[in-house]
Amino acid sequence: MQSLATSLVVLKVNRCEPELIKPAKPTPHEFKLLSDIDDQEGLRFQFPVMQFYRNNPSMEGKDPVKVIREALAKTLVFYYPFAGRLKEGPNRKLMVECTGEGILFIEADAEVTLEQLGDALPPPSFWLEELLFDVPGSSGMLDCPLLLIQVTRLECGGFIFALRFNHTMSDAQGIVQFLTTLGEMASGVSAPSIPPVWERHVFNARDPPRITCSHPEYDEVPDTKGTMIPLHEMVHRSFFFGPSEISAIRKLVPPDLSHGSTTFEILTAFLWKYRTIAVQPEASEEMRLMCTVNARGKYNLVELPAGYYGNSFVVPAAVAAAGELSRNPLGYALELVRKAKENVTEEYIRSVASLMVIKGRPQFTVVRALVVSDLRRAGFQEVDFGWGKAVYAGVARGGGGAIPGATSFYNAFTNKKGENGVMIPFCLPAPAMDKFVEELDGMLKRKNGETKSQLIISSL
Repeated sequence: MQSLATSLVVLKVNRCEPELIKPAKPTPHEFKLLSDIDDQEGLRFQFPVMQFYRNNPSMEGKDPVKVIREALAKTLVFYYPFAGRLKEGPNRKLMVECTGEGILFIEADAEVTLEQLGDALPPPSFWLEELLFDVPGSSGMLDCPLLLIQVTRLECGGFIFALRFNHTMSDAQGIVQFLTTLGEMASGVSAPSIPPVWERHVFNARDPPRITCSHPEYDEVPDTKGTMIPLHEMVHRSFFFGPSEISAIRKLVPPDLSHGSTTFEILTAFLWKYRTIAVQPEASEEMRLMCTVNARGKYNLVELPAGYYGNSFVVPAAVAAAGELSRNPLGYALELVRKAKENVTEEYIRSVASLMVIKGRPQFTVVRALVVSDLRRAGFQEVDFGWGKAVYAGVARGGGGAIPGATSFYNAFTNKKGENGVMIPFCLPAPAMDKFVEELDGMLKRKNGETKSQLIISSL
């Protein structure tokens, strides 16, 4: 097992005072309701993203800070709700007051080159606080800026684009749509190729609301064992699963089940099982695995207008006793994960929206739960501000979100060998992390006949 982030440079960042970027033209002053999927408690958090860009000789003489700042003002003319502020109405209903106040923007310089940052680009970001400064008073849900952006120039001519967005406003695909428009505006176009569409009513509860499906992802489970540990007390590590690791994991399930399962399903079942073994709960305790299922794309569960940038996913849960999950072959967990995903239909999504209204927009179940979200095809790495595609783009750190310490995001990543795979940041208490690494490392080495694993790519 090898950690590649062993020799870190000291990062000195010089920041200018934060400023508000307002739309370049007057925009409507109005109130816009979020959907009943948007404003649930589980999405009321700030989501950080980091994007690293190399120097591009064709952009010689152009300042990424100036280019992006000007493009932001133009982009906010079309995405003007982002320049507003969230308000809360009856029954905790969230809405945006489109005030045009603007988003927070920070100009910065770092005394380092992209090459010197080396292997430490993937999460957990060692310099998150430096590269995405938490402006005092900016991180709340209500009456706060909905976007925080810091652009940090590097000595090599490259730069780092860091973004924090309020998750109630957009999911990953929605914010990538915004960033794509930002890139288009930076290139000089006058209007986005895909105009943004609000239309949040498509994910509202029925009238009257009706819960028609089972939703164990919102069960109220008391933490009688004291399992909830603060995020800052956990160990953060990122793991890379390339072709050989994924092939080894597939060999753990019967061929017919393997052939009918996606990489996401198999990898999720694998992590759920071995995380359970690592945290060592009592055999009778219920463990939950929640995975995001998007209504867009290949599932096409709800007809959405082109340009929709709100949240369009639900988080179904697979539930199993810890003892059963640990003792049974991997196929047991895999079938539970697949079943949870298959339960998601348009009716299921309508039922979730109704549950939000009836039960006061509850939080996801947080006790003995793991949440996973697949961002490999969200498109962060494709965003181009004129300097080309990002060297790395994705989450800044695992563990945040609805369930601190138990939320992991799957990111597309290419390792030093040029292998394309999945990079996953993970958080666990130190003893459990040691056990987790030992279990994964041992199993993968046995299956691949290797003497040395390269599973860990970064740690904090």
